[in-house]
Amino acid sequence: MERTERAEKPAAVLDEVDRRIINGLQGGFPVCEHPYAVAARNLGLEEGELIARLQRLLEDKVLTRFGPLYNADRFGGANVLAAMSVPNADFDRIAQFVNQQPEIAHNYRREHRLNMWFVGAAESPEKVEAAFSYIEKITGYPIYRFPKEQEYFVELKLKA
Repeated sequence: MERTERAEKPAAVLDEVDRRIINGLQGGFPVCEHPYAVAARNLGLEEGELIARLQRLLEDKVLTRFGPLYNADRFGGANVLAAMSVPNADFDRIAQFVNQQPEIAHNYRREHRLNMWFVGAAESPEKVEAAFSYIEKITGYPIYRFPKEQEYFVELKLKA
Protein backbone atom coordinates (compact mmCIF):
# COMPACT_ATOMS: atom_id res chain seq x y z
CA MET A 1 0.00 0.00 0.00
CA GLU A 2 1.01 3.56 -0.50
CA ARG A 3 2.75 5.21 2.43
CA THR A 4 0.69 8.41 2.54
CA GLU A 5 -0.89 7.30 5.82
CA ARG A 6 2.54 6.95 7.45
CA ALA A 7 3.66 10.36 6.21
CA GLU A 8 0.95 11.97 8.37
CA LYS A 9 2.17 10.26 11.56
CA PRO A 10 5.51 10.92 13.20
CA ALA A 11 7.94 8.10 12.58
CA ALA A 12 8.12 5.53 15.36
CA VAL A 13 11.30 5.57 17.38
CA LEU A 14 13.10 2.24 17.41
CA ASP A 15 15.60 1.43 20.07
CA GLU A 16 18.40 -1.11 19.81
CA VAL A 17 16.18 -3.94 21.11
CA ASP A 18 13.43 -3.21 18.55
CA ARG A 19 16.02 -3.27 15.79
CA ARG A 20 17.47 -6.53 17.10
CA ILE A 21 13.99 -8.10 17.12
CA ILE A 22 13.16 -6.95 13.59
CA ASN A 23 16.51 -7.98 12.18
CA GLY A 24 16.62 -11.25 14.11
CA LEU A 25 13.15 -12.54 13.29
CA GLN A 26 13.27 -11.93 9.55
CA GLY A 27 15.37 -15.03 9.05
CA GLY A 28 13.16 -17.47 10.83
CA PHE A 29 11.04 -18.21 13.84
CA PRO A 30 11.30 -21.34 15.96
CA VAL A 31 8.82 -24.09 15.25
CA CYS A 32 8.40 -25.72 18.65
CA GLU A 33 6.07 -25.89 21.63
CA HIS A 34 7.09 -22.44 23.02
CA PRO A 35 8.36 -20.48 20.01
CA TYR A 36 8.20 -17.04 21.62
CA ALA A 37 10.23 -18.24 24.58
CA VAL A 38 12.89 -19.72 22.30
CA ALA A 39 12.94 -16.65 20.04
CA ALA A 40 13.20 -14.37 23.08
CA ARG A 41 16.08 -16.39 24.52
CA ASN A 42 17.89 -16.23 21.16
CA LEU A 43 17.49 -12.45 21.22
CA GLY A 44 18.56 -12.12 24.86
CA LEU A 45 15.06 -11.15 26.03
CA GLU A 46 12.28 -12.47 28.23
CA GLU A 47 9.30 -14.01 26.43
CA GLY A 48 6.86 -11.38 27.76
CA GLU A 49 9.08 -8.51 26.64
CA LEU A 50 9.35 -9.96 23.12
CA ILE A 51 5.59 -10.38 22.84
CA ALA A 52 4.91 -6.87 24.21
CA ARG A 53 7.42 -5.29 21.85
CA LEU A 54 6.03 -7.14 18.84
CA GLN A 55 2.52 -5.99 19.78
CA ARG A 56 3.71 -2.37 20.09
CA LEU A 57 5.55 -2.54 16.75
CA LEU A 58 2.34 -3.79 15.13
CA GLU A 59 0.19 -1.13 16.83
CA ASP A 60 2.66 1.59 15.80
CA LYS A 61 2.56 0.22 12.23
CA VAL A 62 6.32 -0.32 12.25
CA LEU A 63 5.38 -3.90 11.38
CA THR A 64 2.35 -4.43 9.20
CA ARG A 65 2.30 -8.16 9.73
CA PHE A 66 3.94 -10.75 11.98
CA GLY A 67 3.22 -14.35 11.19
CA PRO A 68 4.22 -17.32 9.14
CA LEU A 69 4.66 -17.16 5.42
CA TYR A 70 3.64 -20.46 3.92
CA ASN A 71 4.52 -21.75 0.50
CA ALA A 72 0.99 -22.80 -0.42
CA ASP A 73 2.22 -24.64 -3.50
CA ARG A 74 4.08 -27.16 -1.34
CA PHE A 75 0.80 -28.02 0.39
CA GLY A 76 -0.99 -28.52 -2.92
CA GLY A 77 -2.36 -25.00 -2.85
CA ALA A 78 -1.71 -22.00 -5.00
CA ASN A 79 -0.23 -18.50 -4.95
CA VAL A 80 -1.32 -16.17 -7.71
CA LEU A 81 -0.06 -12.65 -8.30
CA ALA A 82 -2.91 -10.39 -9.32
CA ALA A 83 -3.53 -6.81 -10.29
CA MET A 84 -6.46 -4.47 -10.67
CA SER A 85 -6.98 -1.08 -12.22
CA VAL A 86 -8.90 0.95 -9.66
CA PRO A 87 -9.80 4.66 -9.97
CA ASN A 88 -7.94 6.74 -7.38
CA ALA A 89 -11.20 7.98 -5.89
CA ASP A 90 -12.22 4.39 -5.16
CA PHE A 91 -8.79 2.99 -4.31
CA ASP A 92 -8.92 3.04 -0.49
CA ARG A 93 -12.41 1.54 -0.34
CA ILE A 94 -11.50 -1.28 -2.71
CA ALA A 95 -8.14 -1.88 -1.00
CA GLN A 96 -9.87 -2.23 2.36
CA PHE A 97 -12.33 -4.75 0.93
CA VAL A 98 -9.62 -6.75 -0.85
CA ASN A 99 -7.46 -6.79 2.29
CA GLN A 100 -10.34 -8.23 4.32
CA GLN A 101 -10.37 -11.41 2.24
CA PRO A 102 -8.41 -14.14 4.06
CA GLU A 103 -6.85 -15.39 0.83
CA ILE A 104 -5.22 -12.03 0.04
CA ALA A 105 -1.75 -10.87 1.06
CA HIS A 106 0.85 -8.37 -0.05
CA ASN A 107 -1.56 -5.75 -1.30
CA TYR A 108 0.23 -2.61 -2.43
CA ARG A 109 -0.19 0.39 -4.69
CA ARG A 110 1.77 1.14 -7.83
CA GLU A 111 1.82 4.17 -10.07
CA HIS A 112 0.69 2.29 -13.15
CA ARG A 113 -2.54 1.62 -15.01
CA LEU A 114 -2.68 -1.56 -12.92
CA ASN A 115 -2.37 0.30 -9.65
CA MET A 116 -3.38 -2.37 -7.10
CA TRP A 117 -1.27 -5.53 -6.78
CA PHE A 118 -1.76 -8.41 -4.39
CA VAL A 119 -1.20 -12.13 -3.98
CA GLY A 120 -3.98 -14.65 -3.57
CA ALA A 121 -2.94 -17.73 -1.61
CA ALA A 122 -5.04 -20.70 -0.51
CA GLU A 123 -4.99 -24.43 -0.03
CA SER A 124 -6.29 -24.99 -3.54
CA PRO A 125 -6.21 -23.15 -6.86
CA GLU A 126 -10.01 -23.28 -6.86
CA LYS A 127 -10.19 -21.40 -3.58
CA VAL A 128 -7.90 -18.66 -4.90
CA GLU A 129 -10.07 -18.39 -7.99
CA ALA A 130 -13.22 -18.25 -5.86
CA ALA A 131 -11.73 -15.37 -3.84
CA PHE A 132 -10.80 -13.49 -7.00
CA SER A 133 -14.25 -14.07 -8.51
CA TYR A 134 -15.90 -12.84 -5.30
CA ILE A 135 -13.78 -9.66 -5.32
CA GLU A 136 -14.62 -9.03 -8.96
CA LYS A 137 -18.33 -9.59 -8.31
CA ILE A 138 -18.46 -7.22 -5.32
CA THR A 139 -16.15 -4.49 -6.65
CA GLY A 140 -17.09 -4.61 -10.31
CA TYR A 141 -13.41 -4.37 -11.30
CA PRO A 142 -11.65 -7.17 -13.19
CA ILE A 143 -8.67 -8.93 -11.66
CA TYR A 144 -5.75 -9.72 -13.94
CA ARG A 145 -4.14 -12.98 -12.93
CA PHE A 146 -0.42 -13.68 -13.25
CA PRO A 147 0.02 -17.29 -12.15
CA LYS A 148 3.51 -18.40 -11.24
CA GLU A 149 5.46 -20.00 -14.07
CA GLN A 150 8.74 -20.42 -12.23
CA GLU A 151 9.76 -19.89 -8.62
CA TYR A 152 12.74 -17.86 -7.47
CA PHE A 153 13.86 -17.60 -3.88
CA VAL A 154 14.97 -14.04 -3.15
CA GLU A 155 14.87 -13.96 0.68
CA LEU A 156 14.55 -10.22 0.99
CA LYS A 157 15.52 -8.93 4.42
CA LEU A 158 15.23 -5.30 5.40
CA LYS A 159 17.65 -4.03 8.02
CA ALA A 160 16.00 -2.00 10.75
